[in-house]
Amino acid sequence: MKIIMLGAPGAGKGTQAKMIAEKYGIPHISTGDIFRANIKNGTELGKEAKTYMDKGLLVPDELTVKLLLDRVAQKDCGNGYVLDGFPRTIPQAEVLDKALSGLGDRIDYAINVDVPDENIINRMSGRRACLSCGATYHLVHIPPKKEGICDNCGQPLVLRDDDKPETVKNRLQVYHEQTQPLIDFYTAKGVLKTVDGTQDMQDVFAAITAILD
Repeated sequence: MKIIMLGAPGAGKGTQAKMIAEKYGIPHISTGDIFRANIKNGTELGKEAKTYMDKGLLVPDELTVKLLLDRVAQKDCGNGYVLDGFPRTIPQAEVLDKALSGLGDRIDYAINVDVPDENIINRMSGRRACLSCGATYHLVHIPPKKEGICDNCGQPLVLRDDDKPETVKNRLQVYHEQTQPLIDFYTAKGVLKTVDGTQDMQDVFAAITAILD
């Protein structure tokens, strides 16, 4: 079961991806994690990605897909995987599609977690992140045990610049321009499924599992 998660930043697709991974025993794969792992392990692809990242440039689509294919070829992806945060654009989707076709493989489901912009702006202003270990929280939905402190490593939590209302509005604009067309792309392939992301987290998950089961 190969799944792609779609949805605007802050729609909750990352949380749902983790829950899907846990329930079905498949890895939750984000490109950020892949980049970090390859750079940490000093792989050739990691070194190549780092040259772009060090200059503040985006890693080219072809290289990202190479890193991704390297990851999904690993043993733990035998029963499938959940991709979170990739593809973000039509060119990325086409490169991924072509690469998977070459392996006689394809994406089974593209799950779109649909949330109106207004809800997202309100939701993201409640997010807090640990810059030390990468854990994320929400003041209402997933609060830390101790206010302002990470449960995992005890470091202070911050409101990232990414989650500030003015930044969120800009990110949503970019999303609608670049990523929204993916909905049409995967609809045309007959694999798109949309769930109402404004519901309670568990209700969203129930809607997703109803599709996957």
